[in-house]
Order: sequence, then structure tokens, then C-alpha cells
Amino acid sequence: MPTGRPKADLVVTEAEQRELTSLAHRARSAPALARRARIILACATGEANHAVARRLRMNQATIGKWRQRFVTARVAGLLDEPRVGAPRRISDAQIEDVIVRTLETTPRGATHWSTRDMAKVTGLSAMTISRVWRAFGLQPHRSETFKLSPDPQLIDKVRDIVGLYLDPPEHAVVFCVDEKPQIQALDRTAPLLPLRPGQAERRTHDYQRHGTTTLFAAMNLVEGEVVTALKRRHRAVEFRQFLDQIDARVPPELDVHIVLDNYGTHKTALIRAWFAKRPRYHLHFTPTYGSWLNLVERWFAELTTRQLRRGIHRSVREVEAAIQAFIDVHNENPKPFVWTKTADEILASIARFAQRTLAIHPA
Repeated sequence: MPTGRPKADLVVTEAEQRELTSLAHRARSAPALARRARIILACATGEANHAVARRLRMNQATIGKWRQRFVTARVAGLLDEPRVGAPRRISDAQIEDVIVRTLETTPRGATHWSTRDMAKVTGLSAMTISRVWRAFGLQPHRSETFKLSPDPQLIDKVRDIVGLYLDPPEHAVVFCVDEKPQIQALDRTAPLLPLRPGQAERRTHDYQRHGTTTLFAAMNLVEGEVVTALKRRHRAVEFRQFLDQIDARVPPELDVHIVLDNYGTHKTALIRAWFAKRPRYHLHFTPTYGSWLNLVERWFAELTTRQLRRGIHRSVREVEAAIQAFIDVHNENPKPFVWTKTADEILASIARFAQRTLAIHPA
């Protein structure tokens, strides 16, 4: 006999399906409203509340709440209910005017609105503008970058690499391989002022260069351990030497799968000949402008954040010693990065982004 609170039957009409899909994926939807729309769309597939909660990484009670609200009041039930408090002094028309100006216009002599500029043209206070923007998830001061891959084999490469991450082959080892070139040994022009109570660490904005080094790294996908080599130059010869280092560490009875990008050093005649002599190696190239698929890039980000960005190095020897210290600490207790998104989810996200780009800027 089933136990627990029975879930409300949920049926979504075609019109509601279109509206919910728009709310869930439209860039101008409030984040909270978009999440609620995604909950209803997931529930409409027939999944149980606990399955939806696990997939969307939410509390099961939250899923049940918005499921019941939708059954009771349909799409309108997903909106926030009026709260007790002082009566509003700003009309819906004024709020709409702020939102339309923010999304569709720019101020004179600037590329984006500030709260003060918007306050001047609307007659509202800067604090009110800030609250409206926060309520609708608008941040005109922020800007992010993107790059769509033109690789004709994008879909195949994404499925290949993500499939390798989610289901590594048996009797084989998977390495994510890349280089971090031109790591500069930087010294500040004045001594560092260290952290004090009530005062952040301070350093001069300018610096002195003392040479560069290159880090070759291969991260074991399953174990998280990193094989590395520091080289003063970045050529096919150095890359082949690093491959020899990897080859010496892998038992001969295991296959080796390598994820790497399309950098020219990886495809020279010297490197192709090296791989041709070793049939147990299988290469998986990331798409053009798709280095984010290589998990070793995430490890490079850790190295930069925790060791290089704030480091003071007066010679290449010093920066190499600092890098080696970071590597030693990491390999004492290595923890692998866990890939969670499926290839279908990644490709669907890219498709939505491309469709939005074409809708705003048609060819």
C-alpha cells in the first residue's frame, strides 16, 4: 500500500506547455519564476516528486508545493503572492517603464544604465531602481563573454568526450592532457603589504617580469592524480618528451585514452609518428574553441587561483618551485573532478544559445 502524502494529478495543456517553456528558458524571466516553470515541466512528464527533486537538485517539499500551486491556480499560481506590508507607491506602469528602458535602450554617452542614470530619467530613487532590477534579475553593469564553436564535428566530439567522462572504459586509463604556456615569473615593484585585521592584502598594480616557463600536465580522470613536466620551451619535442613520461607510468597491458585540444604542437609529424607506433593510444580531440571540455583546464584554474595569481616570484626557478609545491600537495590526496552534464544537456544548451543569437541578430 502506498504511503505518504498523495501527489496532485498534473495535466499541462499545449498552451500552458508553450508558456511554461518560454518562462523556463527566456532570458528575461525572473530566476525564481524560471525555476518554478522547470519544476512543472518536469512533473508534467509523469516523474515522481522525489525523482524531479533529485534531477533538479531541489528539496522534495519545494517540488510538492509548486506542483500543488499549479494544479490549484495554473500558471498564475507560480507567481509570488502579495505580501503584507505598506501599500505600494510605485505603479505597474512605472516598473514596466524601468524594465523596458533597461532592456531596450541605453543612456546618452554610455553603453549601459546605472541606478543613478535611470533614476534621473524616471524620477524614481536610485534605491527603487536597484530593488526593481533585483526583483527581475537585471544586472546592466555585468557583461559575460561567449564563443560558439564552428567545428563541423562539434556534436560527435562532445558525445565522444562526455561519454568517456561519464563511462570510462575498462582496462584502460584516461588522461586529460594540455599545456599551460608562458607562465610568467612576476615580482611586484614594491614589497607586499600583508593581510591585517580590517585590511586586505595589498600589492602594487605593476610588476617586473623575470622569464617564463611552460607546464605540461596530464590528469588521471578516475584517480585525479596529475602527471606534470616543467619545460622552458613549448615545442613538439617537449610534448613528445612528456608523452614518453606518461607512457613510462602506464602499465603496458592497459589502453590509454587522451583528451586534448587542437593545438598545432599536438598534430605535428613527430607526434603523429609517436602515436602511430603505439596503437594502445586513443586520441579524443576537443571541438574548436571547446577547451572547456578538457577537465585538466579546471585543474589549471585551481593552480592559477591558489598559487600563481598572488604569488611573488623573482626568477623562473622560484615560480617553478611554487608550481611543484602545488603539484606535490595535490598529488598527496588527489580528488578527481566529477563530470555531471550529459552530452544531450550540453548540446541542448548550445542550441538554445544559438537560437537566441539568431533571433536577436538574424543573418
